[in-house]
Amino acid sequence: MRRRTFRGAVAVMALTTAALMGTAGAAFACVPGDDRATGTVGNATKCSDIGLGKAVDVSDQLTVTGGTSKDQYLTVTGVAKGVTVAAIVVKGGNEFNTYVPGKKGLSATPPWEKLHAPMVGRDYKNVPQISHWFACGVKKDTPPETTTTAPTKSSTPTTTATKPSAPATSDTSVAPTSFTTAPAAVPAGNESGTGGGLANTGFDNSWLIWVGALLLAAGGGLLALLKFRRKASE
Repeated sequence: MRRRTFRGAVAVMALTTAALMGTAGAAFACVPGDDRATGTVGNATKCSDIGLGKAVDVSDQLTVTGGTSKDQYLTVTGVAKGVTVAAIVVKGGNEFNTYVPGKKGLSATPPWEKLHAPMVGRDYKNVPQISHWFACGVKKDTPPETTTTAPTKSSTPTTTATKPSAPATSDTSVAPTSFTTAPAAVPAGNESGTGGGLANTGFDNSWLIWVGALLLAAGGGLLALLKFRRKASE
């Protein structure tokens, strides 16, 4: 009896578990309803919520039709120049669809037509109204167009570096003048330069002879005067 009761309890628990799993699966089911989109349960309001933390909101750079809370679809007809769209999020109910240009059959450039949120209702056949949408991407700063005029080549004067000329050196040195003294003329008959007498040096010294003679005379007179006085004193 106890075995039957235990078996019955196990069976009831199994049925209950299966029912709960089915209910949970139904609660967390997400049907995108569009092969171009990826459905996600939950909410997303900014780019970082879908893993694009470095992207910015470029919703105001898109030209769209629909997308209000009264609409089920959003159509993007154009994107501003210099803007790259990385993803478009469309939310409705408790899920949202993410569209990535160039992926899963969605064209890389607009128009992107009839974007919507995941399906709802019995058998997931109904398209819900859009609660909100946003687009993530990059805004490229486009510099203003400027006309660049090629600079006119101007002739640049060529400067030739010249070495400073060495200052003129005035040759003030005068070659020494060689004075050649002509030999004194030798009287005829005395070519040897002696002639038995004094050498002819060209200098007349005859006055020295007279001076010597006068000195001898004066000396002789002085001696005579001294002898005279000595005798007188005796």
